[in-house]
Amino acid sequence: GFKDLELMMKTRVGVFAIVGITAFVLSHVPVHAGQETTKTTWDGVYSKGQAAKGEAVYNEKCQKCHGADAAGADAPSLADSGFAGDWDGLTLAQLFDRTRSSMPQDAPQSMGREETANIIAYLLSKNNFPAGEADLSERGEMLGTIKYVATKPQ
Repeated sequence: GFKDLELMMKTRVGVFAIVGITAFVLSHVPVHAGQETTKTTWDGVYSKGQAAKGEAVYNEKCQKCHGADAAGADAPSLADSGFAGDWDGLTLAQLFDRTRSSMPQDAPQSMGREETANIIAYLLSKNNFPAGEADLSERGEMLGTIKYVATKPQ
């Protein structure tokens, strides 16, 4: 009776202490969305197959303004030093969100997450970033960990 109740109360207090301490520690770990980058565009963050899918979407939805091979036309080039300079230091989540929310100009927000990720993969290939084994994620929390770095690290 009483001993069981006493043991149960001690166990509960212990569990609450552990939960409380864990919550306190986790609440003091810095988590800055998009700032804790772990990879860069030089780390093979997209696949060749994904870039090929992205090229098909690009040709359908982007080429009319941004030109063949993303070289520019009525709209700026997406594969030159100006483009690289605009995005240098930002995350792929920022590029993804900008593309998805504002492009194509005649039908903003009309592309799905997968289409947008495929287009970004194509643009990474056109900007001479190396391909890897896995597709670029369409999830913002994953894209936020990848920094656009224009110049290859030495």
